Amino acid sequence: MNRPDGRAAWTATVGAKGQIVIPREAREMFGIRPGDTLILLGDPQRGIAIPPKATFGQWFGAIFGEEDAP
Repeated sequence: MNRPDGRAAWTATVGAKGQIVIPREAREMFGIRPGDTLILLGDPQRGIAIPPKATFGQWFGAIFGEEDAP
């Protein structure tokens, strides 16, 4: 589901082995290629986030409440 302002939302199904397939449109939008390593951040109240590597420090601080993230 694409929106005019460049934002989008997709769904993914979790398979029997706990794997998800990132939709093609999302992979293209974020430049995700086979073999890439993704960072998943989790918070029981906020959910799961998969931030771009370039913004990892900012997200880490927001999720874990630390000002000086790695």
